[in-house]
Amino acid sequence: MWEEMPVLQIRLLASIMAVIHSPVFTPLRLMLISKKPVMKKSKLTIYHYMCLLATVLLVSCAKDFLRRPPKDAIVDASFYKNDDQVMAATALLYSKVWFDYNGRSAISLGDFRAGTAYSAWNDKDNVEFNTTGNTTANGDSWRSFFIVVGQSNLAIANINKYAGPEVSASVKKMAIAEARFMRALAYRYLVMNWGEVPIIEDNQKLVSDTSLRKNTIPSVWKFIISEMRALAEDLPETPAREGRITKYTAEGMLARFYLTRAGVGANGSGARNQTDLDSAKYFAQQVITKSSYKLLKSYYDLFLFPYDNNSESMFSLQWAYAPGDWGAANAAPSDLNYDNKMCNGDGWGGDKGATWWVISKYEGMVNYGDTLISGRTLDQRLKTTFFMPGAYYPEITQKLPDGTTPKLIFPYVTGDNNFLNIKKYVIGRAADVGGQAAQQNYPNDTYMMRLSEMYLIYAEAALGNNASTSDATAVEYFNTIHTRAGLPEYQKPLTADVIFNERIVEFAMEGMAWYDLVSLHYYNKAKTYEILNSQDRGLFATAPDKMPDPTSWKCVKTSWASFRKIVANDGNFRIPIPTAELSQAPNLKKEAVDYYAK
Repeated sequence: MWEEMPVLQIRLLASIMAVIHSPVFTPLRLMLISKKPVMKKSKLTIYHYMCLLATVLLVSCAKDFLRRPPKDAIVDASFYKNDDQVMAATALLYSKVWFDYNGRSAISLGDFRAGTAYSAWNDKDNVEFNTTGNTTANGDSWRSFFIVVGQSNLAIANINKYAGPEVSASVKKMAIAEARFMRALAYRYLVMNWGEVPIIEDNQKLVSDTSLRKNTIPSVWKFIISEMRALAEDLPETPAREGRITKYTAEGMLARFYLTRAGVGANGSGARNQTDLDSAKYFAQQVITKSSYKLLKSYYDLFLFPYDNNSESMFSLQWAYAPGDWGAANAAPSDLNYDNKMCNGDGWGGDKGATWWVISKYEGMVNYGDTLISGRTLDQRLKTTFFMPGAYYPEITQKLPDGTTPKLIFPYVTGDNNFLNIKKYVIGRAADVGGQAAQQNYPNDTYMMRLSEMYLIYAEAALGNNASTSDATAVEYFNTIHTRAGLPEYQKPLTADVIFNERIVEFAMEGMAWYDLVSLHYYNKAKTYEILNSQDRGLFATAPDKMPDPTSWKCVKTSWASFRKIVANDGNFRIPIPTAELSQAPNLKKEAVDYYAK
């Protein structure tokens, strides 16, 4: 069914929303929104609302329906009549619409493709840098991002059209800003993965528009940043309700966006734009010094459930344990859990783990002659990100065949290949989280932006186009993150490589590394290809010096492993548009146009 959808699902989404707001659905819809939609208390309501979309989707896939414009006459104007209803309408943008991206695609594109993690099976295309138009994570991500765009557009249109006099001006303004925020963020992912993509602000017009074209990369970035700047002032300084974005979330995104766009005009070879670098530094410091967000003292605690909506979380996808409600919960841990004895019967991540390249990035883990990595590290981020043999994880219990449930010590598997499996977002069995978990049904939120990123953005923007910097604030901010991980202060001038490596270990397995490489590729293609083509992504075995509580580990490459390196170049760096989309929308093959050249 999904493969038959035309470009972006926008026509389908427009029609779905029209039907959802028809009188046929009014009683059920009003019942579902009757509870006050505080994020943590209303996730089931949000999901059921989205279930109506799925119901219509299942019965409405005929191509004549996709081509038929929605009729305004069947749209029910009784919705959006008070603040709670308007907030319920935008609450769904924090979860369900991102579901396909969050499942496997976030780390498949963000980490496996970047070289921070290895997968022997499901993510092999991205690990081996052979992402095609038929790669599952490719289609899932494209679909999810344009669903975010479509639902955001429809929320904006419906709030503007139907918000009643009981809706306060502040809530209306905030809700529209939330939708614009999600749309801008979706376009950030789209332009960084696929390059030229079509900008869509009005689903209704698109239904009858046959001239849709891709837009140029600079014009997409202009749209993203213009939107984020405009909407930031319409968001409150502190969350209106738990889990909601704020003005400083938007300013944090501006810091991220400006840092990336600084390299766009360089076309792979040249200096970054200083004005954009200055803007990135400005907005990062705004968030650090003026917002209510605060770093957690312990890096490990960032992923120790329940960590949802902690002081460091600037924006997270909001999930909830929801038995029988597919899409409301976080399904990603199912693909990360390495063994069903330590989860809920869904341990499908046994083929996934750290790459040789990423292990070498942790301070103290020394690469000896490209055949051995050995050492110990004070960096808490290693144990937090990857399961290390002999390391103790007391928050997770195992249900063993003899009926006992000991606390987890990650086993040492002898042999010439094993996996340092993924730990981030793995929270254990239902018994470990108060019964609030089941197979493919986990309650923990997904970070989309953490405050620590602002400190590293400031440091990189301060470095700018220089070979190094000793800027006092940049060094202080860098060390705030470096020492939080348990490491001593870094006392040399900061360089691009030092900051890049810090970002890799800080955000490994959070779907970030690929976008750091894309940002670098905008202004320094040669360096990007040097990094990617020098990575060793193949199999290796890791042995602790003792079991349990090791003080060091030795990693040795697997001699018989045939795959170790990739070849990245201009021909395969950008992800191809999914094949199904190109077959349904041939205009996507045409040359891109400037969105603002009208």
